Amino acid sequence: MRQAILRSGAQLEKERYPEENTLFDFPLRVLTSKKCALRLRRAGRKVFLTFKGAPQKSRRFKVREEHETEVRNEKALRRILRGLGFVAVFRYEKSRTTFRRGRLRISLDETAAGVFCEFEGERSDIVRYARTLGFSSAEMIKQDYVQILQQQGKKA
Repeated sequence: MRQAILRSGAQLEKERYPEENTLFDFPLRVLTSKKCALRLRRAGRKVFLTFKGAPQKSRRFKVREEHETEVRNEKALRRILRGLGFVAVFRYEKSRTTFRRGRLRISLDETAAGVFCEFEGERSDIVRYARTLGFSSAEMIKQDYVQILQQQGKKA
């Protein structure tokens, strides 16, 4: 897949790097029930906190509000989250390689559930590029990695 992405004219943005992702929620799973997510991601030496809103209605695409900030002190942030009543509810790891083709961002993710391509950009660019790589609309999925991993029986 990597070679196909490069042959398509995409430029390597960041070489393969490991990520550790932890999702937080309240014990009663308030965020999960609203289809929202609060994720702490460690990518190398950098740490990011991301809020993902509920997916918007779309038949073919996963569209959601997303706000992210870099965290300078992970331990302090974890204490703050605990103090606010959040608990870690799911954890997963993946390796990611990122590419760019025009305004389109392409991520090649290697997970315990398999290898996936994630496209971020305008819908028309995504559809056109996915076809360039040989993907049909039927092969495009809207699930996130938590859903995919849980379907395969992976636990936090």
